[in-house]
Amino acid sequence: MSIYVGNLSFDMTAAEITTVFSEYGTVKSVNIPQDRETRNPRGFAFVEMGANSEEEAAIAALDGAEVMKRNLKVNKAKSKENHDSISTW
Repeated sequence: MSIYVGNLSFDMTAAEITTVFSEYGTVKSVNIPQDRETRNPRGFAFVEMGANSEEEAAIAALDGAEVMKRNLKVNKAKSKENHDSISTW
């Protein structure tokens, strides 16, 4: 499982995200997607932790929490397959 973290400050680094989430367990990875053209952060990230129980604890504690003057949106990441299955006419 992966955690979606939205409404991030554009200045927040992977190291800072790791620090916030490490209070709830082992952070295995942090991915901050960037805009293809500008290479600027897109304002969200994906965090993977060591165990599902750690991810659930982080979600419960951090959803709505204020970090760098922004209220985070934290939940289970949806699989990319759900987005790819949308058909257009």
